[in-house]
Amino acid sequence: MKDANDMSAADAPTDTPTHDPADTPTPNARTGPREEDRAPMTFTVRVFIYLVGVHFIAGFLFLLFYVAGAK
Repeated sequence: MKDANDMSAADAPTDTPTHDPADTPTPNARTGPREEDRAPMTFTVRVFIYLVGVHFIAGFLFLLFYVAGAK
């Protein structure tokens, strides 16, 4: 006994509706980044501070190794 859930590919309906591109609305064209696409300003500032801080620490370590190796 078959119910509605027992279908195979051969049992699928063969009449497929045609898709007309004129029937679908066109999305709005984006001209630039939107507010949702940008990171919050606090996050941007924090990342900038971390980058500067990491480079400062790396430069300081480089200076320590340079001075220690100058013997």
